[in-house]
Amino acid sequence: MTFLNPLILLGALGIGLPILAHLINRQQIRRTDWAAMQFLNRSVRVRSRQIRLRDILLLLLRCLALLLLVFALARPASNNEDRVRVLGEQRAGVIIAVDGSFSMTHSEDNATRFERAIEKVKIIAGEVTRGAPVSLVLLGGEHRIVLRNVAYDDERFAEVLADLRPAPQVMDFNSIPQSLEMLVQDMDAPQKEVYLVTDTQATDWGDVSVPTLDAMRSLAEQASFFLIPVTGNDDNLAVTGLDLVSGTLRNGAVARYRATVHNFGRKPALDVEVRCRVEGVQIDSKRITVISPGTSQTVSLFVPFYNAGPMRITAEISEDKLTADNVRHVVAVVRDTVAVLCIDGSGGAVSKLAMAGLLARAGDVSGAGIRSGGEEGYQVETVQWPSVPGKPFDAYDVVILADVPEITQQQSRDLLDFVRQGNGLIWFAGENVKASEWNRVSDNGGKALLPATLGAVVDASDDLGVGKPLAPTLPDHAICRPLRSLPEDLLTETRFLKRMQVELAAASVPVLSLAGTNAPLLLEHSVGRGQVCMFTTSAHTVWNNMALTPVFPMLLQQVVTYMVGREFEQPRIVGDSLSLFYVDQPDASDAVFDTPSKKTIAVPVSEHRNQFLAMLEKSEESGFYTARVSIQTPGMPVAVNVDTRESDVACLDQEELQKCLQGTGITVTDDDADLMADISVARTGRSYWRLFMIIALCLLIAESLFADRLQRRKQSCEDTRPSWTLKQENA
Repeated sequence: MTFLNPLILLGALGIGLPILAHLINRQQIRRTDWAAMQFLNRSVRVRSRQIRLRDILLLLLRCLALLLLVFALARPASNNEDRVRVLGEQRAGVIIAVDGSFSMTHSEDNATRFERAIEKVKIIAGEVTRGAPVSLVLLGGEHRIVLRNVAYDDERFAEVLADLRPAPQVMDFNSIPQSLEMLVQDMDAPQKEVYLVTDTQATDWGDVSVPTLDAMRSLAEQASFFLIPVTGNDDNLAVTGLDLVSGTLRNGAVARYRATVHNFGRKPALDVEVRCRVEGVQIDSKRITVISPGTSQTVSLFVPFYNAGPMRITAEISEDKLTADNVRHVVAVVRDTVAVLCIDGSGGAVSKLAMAGLLARAGDVSGAGIRSGGEEGYQVETVQWPSVPGKPFDAYDVVILADVPEITQQQSRDLLDFVRQGNGLIWFAGENVKASEWNRVSDNGGKALLPATLGAVVDASDDLGVGKPLAPTLPDHAICRPLRSLPEDLLTETRFLKRMQVELAAASVPVLSLAGTNAPLLLEHSVGRGQVCMFTTSAHTVWNNMALTPVFPMLLQQVVTYMVGREFEQPRIVGDSLSLFYVDQPDASDAVFDTPSKKTIAVPVSEHRNQFLAMLEKSEESGFYTARVSIQTPGMPVAVNVDTRESDVACLDQEELQKCLQGTGITVTDDDADLMADISVARTGRSYWRLFMIIALCLLIAESLFADRLQRRKQSCEDTRPSWTLKQENA
């Protein structure tokens, strides 16, 4: 037998209190001999012996009642198969964990997996003794403890279950054993039971890591561990991507987006309609004839922009058995014009090529120093190095530095601040670039302007003197998406004869590289809210023929589009933090985030790295959040999508689970009758505190009645004694 509260056994020392009270209250009668006493001695001796026996019996009852009360409060329990256990009360502490990830909303036979999981929980709750400790956990990206070690009450538990809802989150599978073990160790019970109700997705349970299996085995040693699967079929379609492929985000322009639909099931999906909406209005739709099992298909959706400002764009498919991943959200920041400053260090040759590339070879390009508008929505201004613009960099959205020999330390700091505020910088190498000077001024107190340290100019041609092409495998980067749609022969016709050696910084990312060498031709890194893109080759035709192919205008326009809209156009995943940056110190102390479900959350503004920001720590819904400086100001939408890793809803059956969990001590059962039988067999723990408490109360009642009876008899005897006896005792 064990005690759940062993320290309370120290209360048994209180048995000395009734003994002490008995000794203090003993009457000390003065003896006085007188003539008639000899006739009473015999009867007095007999009566004194009887009184002492009754007092000792009363003392024993009091001591025994006190000991039993202490034992009851110490909560004795036993898990042994002995005769005494039949007198105890069957009781166990129960921890119930329910899968609350969005795969549990997969519907089958007019019921979701989550609804069937709740029915399983109700069966488990029906076997819990009233008053037994219970914990309830909703599992997800962050496991939420709904009830923690509370006394079980069926009505309250039913109310809590009715309020549970799955969240659009991915299950953090590997942290489940640690979270449940913490609850097990926190619970006081003669026996502990853990119930995990989940859809046993194959992506999680099919290949459990060794540390996770060891953690589950450890948990099964501390408590009876039951795994209750609620499985279903694997039919599911999901929109896994919505990307800007080509076009410009300009008022009056048309952009092409690519929507990707994946079939996670084992049967072909036929005649899938993909609809595109802008601000809730459908503007395009495409149909996919067939999507084979385990494959993806893409469609192009064309989005015209008729107004400037942020636009909410969605791609969605018809409802299937799992609706959470049927839609994808993005935000496009549409501008009337984009102001670009090109600083040319080559004498004017590069600026003409840059203007022609940005304007898609349209409009009048007369030379340096000429401002040119255009149908493409760009406002381009060029100046020659070492001239600098008469107005600050803040008047532009993007600055291009092409073959600029060097800049001053102050210009480097100004450009760093310019990018940090959310703007873009494009840097081209060239014959005139002084690498040592750029390396010196680029490092501004540990904050590098460029994403790499410059080295020497090297020959990039092959043995035949022909320049090497771009690497044929392009990454799935926003800048590369237009190039991925080009025929391979156009990419191979773009040849590079020279490039500059560079040493990449830790935070920089290669975007384009040279075929056969993996030498970077384009790399990027973030600076505050903005971005720097660095070409290790020149925009001039001396180093390559890029400007003479379709690659250059497509690449240059895509880099500018990527830079000017990057901050809010980048979609987030549910669970990511959302940030609102301020250029200047705001007047309001709180920012406001409106959730897709129309809730308003106030977030304090703080200073971080010389700029002000408000950060919503966790996004909990999919859809469009709206970030606002204050309640009265207009907001900027932020797209938040579900993580489609949870979209593969294929499940392991009971036999496969038992094979995967062999040797862990986990009981796997999906049948209701088998579950109840397994609980009955496993629950061997007995609690005896009620038994001890009842016996103690009975003894106290018996002691009270006995003491009361003795008191009445003593009073009766005193009333019938002669007055001379009373006087003698009072003498």
